[in-house]
Amino acid sequence: MNRNIIITGGAKGIGAAMVELFAKEGNHVLFSYNNSEKVGTELAEKLNGEGLKVDTIKADLSKIADIQKLANYAKEKLDRIDVLINNAGIDQFKLFTDITENDWDEIINTNLRSAVFLSKEISKEMVNQKQGCIINISSIWGITGASCEVLYSISKSGMDGFTKALAKELSLSNIRVNSIAPGAIDTDMNKDVIKEEIISEIPLGKFGKPEDIAKCAKWLVEDEYTTGQIISPNGGWVI
Repeated sequence: MNRNIIITGGAKGIGAAMVELFAKEGNHVLFSYNNSEKVGTELAEKLNGEGLKVDTIKADLSKIADIQKLANYAKEKLDRIDVLINNAGIDQFKLFTDITENDWDEIINTNLRSAVFLSKEISKEMVNQKQGCIINISSIWGITGASCEVLYSISKSGMDGFTKALAKELSLSNIRVNSIAPGAIDTDMNKDVIKEEIISEIPLGKFGKPEDIAKCAKWLVEDEYTTGQIISPNGGWVI
């Protein structure tokens, strides 16, 4: 079954891996980007050049107006919306005692509020269809918390709670809601970490790849009996 899929933050890393995998599976993918316009445009041009169906839109999802812009664009471009993947997110490494109100607004609005309010808009379409799938890309830090990443951990923990609550509410409309909480994945977000120290704590002895998370998302899209779950591909880092 070919699906219409929205992916936020689809220009790089995990987002780009999901865009590419789903497009190559024959789905129509619409993805957003914000600061990565060049690489996002290049990805879309590459995939469209291969005869695949990919649309893009620039949107700053920390802003409610841009969330609405993305939702309206998706409704115009897609005859139905089968899947929403809330992937857009930013990180920050800072002592808790140094964080500011602006830090809070930027991270919580981008990571959590965007997922909540975009899901609100898109789920209306899914309720009318009596079918749909929402996947929130969380983090292992939403499960365990991370020193010097308090705001990021809060945003991802909130996303997991949102996932569980929304799964219960939308289940009667045959809409599944799940969260993927990746461990250490080899992306730009983790380019400055000391990989050797982290790898020594991971039983499988390696970082994950963005494609590993994309494959997990594909399974959740295709599965019909999993909802309200926080699935953490992390190499055994947290068991």
